[in-house]
Amino acid sequence: MSDETRQPAPESDPGLVQMKAQVYKDPRPLSELQKYYDWPLTHKPDWVYDVVRIVMSLYSWIGFRATCIDAQKVPTSGPVIFAPNHFSNIDHFFLGVATRRKVQFMAKSQLYKGVFAWIMKRGGVFPVRRGYADELSFQVANSILERGGTICMYCEGGRSRTGKLADRAKRGIGRVALESGATVVPVAISGSQRVRNWKKLQLPKVTVQYGDPLRFEAIEDATREQQQEVADQIFAEIRTMFEDLETRGPKAIRAERRAVRSAVSR
Repeated sequence: MSDETRQPAPESDPGLVQMKAQVYKDPRPLSELQKYYDWPLTHKPDWVYDVVRIVMSLYSWIGFRATCIDAQKVPTSGPVIFAPNHFSNIDHFFLGVATRRKVQFMAKSQLYKGVFAWIMKRGGVFPVRRGYADELSFQVANSILERGGTICMYCEGGRSRTGKLADRAKRGIGRVALESGATVVPVAISGSQRVRNWKKLQLPKVTVQYGDPLRFEAIEDATREQQQEVADQIFAEIRTMFEDLETRGPKAIRAERRAVRSAVSR
């Protein structure tokens, strides 16, 4: 495998389990993946989504004591783009714990193998071929939003391999936001950078916070600069929430939530 295809993991926090070198480009031809693009164009997530959601929600609550903040900010209808930061390969499950909306995720095409490919297809996941000009993934995303569905797009593109937020967002999310005019909900996920430490028998507490919905006027042929400007604005909201969650810490956040519940019940 070429050096261009396999990329070593950058230096990360020494307290985190190191991630394996990633295979950035999928060597398979597009024809082998076409059916996974075609399915979500005409199908919504089916019962497979519901089963996986139940299993992974229990896993999130029990294993990682997941706490969700401000889930009421998520619109209950209409097209929505969820925009979280990305540390872990189960961030999309943390994101979906507290919303009744069926969120369709964009996932790297390398994951489409064996029975896992069938599960992702029926669950509404759609592929993106990293390292290629993948117009099909944008077509699928816009198709889902046009019918009032919801998608998840990570501002940073792939997972952060350092345990820190990226310096800047990728412009792809800005492109979809401007092409569709859909509501964008920024999401901060704190604690999932340490999920990989399960190999050390360490299960972190994970906190998910949904931000105020953002709306951008649809622009059919937005420039790269306009797309990047929107992506940067979305990522700035994520960064603000994330840094606040990291500063307060999971213990303080849970104590605050208990105090609020106690005050309301009086």
